[in-house]
Amino acid sequence: MRSIINISLPATLAAEVKKEVKEGHFASTSEFFRHILRLWRTERLAKSLKRAQADWLVSLRLWTCRIL
Repeated sequence: MRSIINISLPATLAAEVKKEVKEGHFASTSEFFRHILRLWRTERLAKSLKRAQADWLVSLRLWTCRIL
């Protein structure tokens, strides 16, 4: 099921979105924003994984210091 969300954009941003759609980079304005949201979600996940990796490395260093 899809939900409808309306947003307001400055004229310059709206023109950029329309241009991308008109040039065939996206099938529709909705597809443009779905793409942007997927990128945002992927970036958020990547940042979360980097934080988890950094935490894991700190834990590993502490653990190896105790062993040595």
